[in-house]
Amino acid sequence: MTENLPLEWRISDELVAYPEALDFMEERVRAIRAGEAAEMVWLLEHPPLYTAGTSADPADLVDPDRFPVYDAGRGGQYTYHGPGQRVVYFLLDLRKRGKDVRQFVYSLEEVIIQSLAKFGVTAERRKGRVGVWVERGAKNGISREDKVAAIGVRVRQWVTYHGIAINVEPDLSHFEGIVPCGISEHGVTSMADLGLPITMDDLDVVLQETFDEIFGLEPRPMTLEVKEAPEGPTQKLPYEAQPTETGEVAVSDEIEQSHPVFQV
Repeated sequence: MTENLPLEWRISDELVAYPEALDFMEERVRAIRAGEAAEMVWLLEHPPLYTAGTSADPADLVDPDRFPVYDAGRGGQYTYHGPGQRVVYFLLDLRKRGKDVRQFVYSLEEVIIQSLAKFGVTAERRKGRVGVWVERGAKNGISREDKVAAIGVRVRQWVTYHGIAINVEPDLSHFEGIVPCGISEHGVTSMADLGLPITMDDLDVVLQETFDEIFGLEPRPMTLEVKEAPEGPTQKLPYEAQPTETGEVAVSDEIEQSHPVFQV
């Protein structure tokens, strides 16, 4: 059993293909639920791709041939992942954290908001809108708000996976192939677009510090796995993933909460 194992904080330094990441998360969730593995926070980047959440509207996939499109199984709609975007997957056991999915999502939003505040960025929630937003200067006399981070999670038998994506310095034109999160009247931005060209290393340190503060954990050393890039066009995980179980694991009847950014 792994009740006393510390949460694992892992950083992948190479791009991770989305199918391999999804397979790994599925297996890790099963292992956490069975008491065979520790909780995990995984920081990574993906090659350019689009993912569809369970609420995705096909009409929001504007350019289906631009990048690969994957069904994510998480809550939410379409989003983009690619180089220059810090993706953070949270594989956590909510049986240890109050079995409150709404509070968990709120806490993830708070990790983003407080982390960006440490770089001088005022990021905020918006009622009825998924993600974390920043106000921009007036354009043509009209102020605007752009999304700087996306959120989408899934909960299986009280174990979470998927997570957040913070735009550090991605190619913002890559978002043009979708209507991000189904919201067409607002744009997307990044730290670089806001005039703050921070590094991934800078953000990673602050994310861990803020996560520990919000989730009430003691500070821990950060582990960076440096692996050679695999040969061929497909990037592999920097460690071996076990095959995913066939079929869905039944969701606990205790989960009766609903939220636009998670799926149980």
